Amino acid sequence: MSSTYEDFVLHVTPEKFHIEACDAEDGSVSVLVIDRVSAEMTLAGRRDLPGSAETRPICGIMGTIRLLAGLYLVVITKRTKVGDLLGHAVWKASEFDIISYKKTILHLNDDQMQDNKTLFSMINNVLHTDAFYFATSYDLTHTLQRLANTSPEFQDLNLLERADPRFVWNGHLLRDFITQPELHQFVFPVIHGFITIEASSVNGKVFEWTIISRRSCFRAGARYYVRGIDSEGYAANFVETEQIVQYGGLKASFVQTRGSIPVFWSQRPNLKYKPKPQISKMANHLDGFQRHFDSQAVLYGRQVVLNLINQKGSEKPLEVIFDKMVTSLGNGMIKYIAFDFHKECSRMRWHRLQILLDMVTEMQDEFGYFLVDPDGNVLLSQEGIFRSNCMDCLDRTNVIQSLLARRSLQSQLQRMGVLHSCQKIEEQRDFEKTYKNAWADNADACAKQYAGTGALKTDFTRTGKRTVLGVVMDGWNSTIRYYKNNFSDGFKQDSIDLFLGNYSVDETDWVNPLHDIKDWKFFTLPVIMVVAFSMCIICLVMAGDTWTETLAYVLFWGTASVLTGGLILFNGPDFVDAPRLVQKEKLD
Repeated sequence: MSSTYEDFVLHVTPEKFHIEACDAEDGSVSVLVIDRVSAEMTLAGRRDLPGSAETRPICGIMGTIRLLAGLYLVVITKRTKVGDLLGHAVWKASEFDIISYKKTILHLNDDQMQDNKTLFSMINNVLHTDAFYFATSYDLTHTLQRLANTSPEFQDLNLLERADPRFVWNGHLLRDFITQPELHQFVFPVIHGFITIEASSVNGKVFEWTIISRRSCFRAGARYYVRGIDSEGYAANFVETEQIVQYGGLKASFVQTRGSIPVFWSQRPNLKYKPKPQISKMANHLDGFQRHFDSQAVLYGRQVVLNLINQKGSEKPLEVIFDKMVTSLGNGMIKYIAFDFHKECSRMRWHRLQILLDMVTEMQDEFGYFLVDPDGNVLLSQEGIFRSNCMDCLDRTNVIQSLLARRSLQSQLQRMGVLHSCQKIEEQRDFEKTYKNAWADNADACAKQYAGTGALKTDFTRTGKRTVLGVVMDGWNSTIRYYKNNFSDGFKQDSIDLFLGNYSVDETDWVNPLHDIKDWKFFTLPVIMVVAFSMCIICLVMAGDTWTETLAYVLFWGTASVLTGGLILFNGPDFVDAPRLVQKEKLD
């Protein structure tokens, strides 16, 4: 595999961008030249660098994006090393810059300038989710097992050509680079999710331990605006998580997935704390369901579906249709297990998670894990996968995934000779702490990307038990989620759709989708409610001459406040921050 360049210097002139590859061999064609007028991209040598230019180092090229003012170049300006994976450096992109091809935006009118500023802030919003990772000499988009099962021709491809498109988050930004193979050495795929690489010691034996969570860019978005599957079978919030262990030349991998319940359903925010899920009555659920699991079976083999949602209340219809789809499909590759997490673990009975682990122990042993020896010979293959989900595929899901991963890790470390056959990971206090914190960090990262806050229940993941402080923090995070899901996730969804190319800006045919004209209810009802509530408090604090007079005032203003609040809730969808760039059918 040909690696890409790793270090760059950006030379900016009024006419062109010159991107010099610092680690290129002397005499090679090591400068990418981008014409800021025609957008043409060509290669040149160092002798063609401009004599006078604004010069600064950059860490990589994310790609280009078209906004109202024209094309913009997106570059990585700062990176942090996560660690070395199989001898290859893995980086986290931490700072970016978005540079306009145009030297001025005076060709836009005032409204267009404001819209361009909003679109610009959307791209910034996605870039600063603190979750972009890349490597210039290793393919982060594939699991160890997929890489081991490829042809020699595949191995000769460069990073961009061989990347799994599900996990390339800058794929849309690189669309112009992809069509020019000679430019591929200047760019690399960037994944979104979470990576941690730890050097740990057990019994005096040092091993490398890694978690990689790859978030799919297909059907990506915010919590309440992207649920279920689309017509191609792609599930919302789909994440592939791989746990890798290296010791003495041996390499082991255990892979799990998570993803939204794979039928057509939605749960649009409406100011209620927990909007009622709506299952589509018109869609062909079985067709989408089959598309989803057909692709999963090709990629991962047998599937054990762990459905962790409530089996009563508003979540029950989703459990019923999930069970029905598995039965109707009649695919022997899929086994469905419903486990009511909240019911089983209510009143702090977290030990009851062992019930689920006991149910899947035999299947996990059958699936095994991937293992390769120092010479690259495959000793074991993972024959199937656990696909876990709850409503958000975040909190409950991560708890279960961490428990399954621990069981696999124990088997791997025993096989490698790190652990004795009678030892358990839980008994290795230092490593157990590292393990729990890493999986809790994974939970927080996935939750922030989808729901806007850290994960719930991470006190159990970090400590192995539920705590009062953990319950309080869950309440705080739930409150923040409520606010973001109702009042800022529309902007977040637009940002993701623009970044991934689900919405393309056409400056020649701009119809102002960003301007959302609100009716009188949006402005009037909140004012009335605040005034009425304030007057109610004032009447209580500054009592009248008689208690009957005070009671009358309190009842009047209190009733006005409650009725207005009821009207706001009744018209809830009119008050939430809804996406404006995406077509309605993409959200249903």
